[in-house]
Amino acid sequence: MDKRNISVRPAKTEDFAAVKQVLANTFESTWRPEITEAAAERYLSSGVGGRYVDENGLAFWVAEVDGQVAGMVHWSGDFIEALHVCGQFQRLGLGRLLLARAEQEIGKAGLPKVRLETDTFNQQSQAFYRALGYVETARYPDEEWDSGLTTVLFEKPLGRQP
Repeated sequence: MDKRNISVRPAKTEDFAAVKQVLANTFESTWRPEITEAAAERYLSSGVGGRYVDENGLAFWVAEVDGQVAGMVHWSGDFIEALHVCGQFQRLGLGRLLLARAEQEIGKAGLPKVRLETDTFNQQSQAFYRALGYVETARYPDEEWDSGLTTVLFEKPLGRQP
C-alpha cells in the first residue's frame, strides 16, 4: 500500500512554476510523439503553455504528492479545459481525485453535466474517462495542433447536488 501524502487543493501563485513543469511533462510524453515537428516547435516557441498558467492558474486545482505538485485540473462552466498528471505520478489516483473535484464544483454551480475532450490516439485517457462514466458524444478534427488528429468529446451527466 502506497503511504504517500496526497492532497487536492486550489492552486496558488507559488505553484505556477511546478504546474508549468507538469504541462511540459505531459506535452513531451503525450502530445509531442503524436504531432508534427512544426506543430511542436510552434507550441514550444509560442510559450502558450506558460501563458495559460499565468492567465488562468488561480482557477486551477492542483494535486500534491508529499508536498510536490504532481497534477492539475482547470474547468470553465461545464467544460474541463485541462487535466494533467505528471508521468511519474500516474496510477496513484490523482486524475480521479482532480476530476472528482471538478465534477463536484461544476455540480455545485448547478450545471447538469461535465464535458471534456481528448484525442483518438490517447487510448489511455479514453479508457480512464469511460471508466468514470463519461460517454463519447462527438468526434471532429483537432485543429489546435494542425497535425491531422481527431478530437473526441465526452460528456457525463451529474446527479443532483445538495
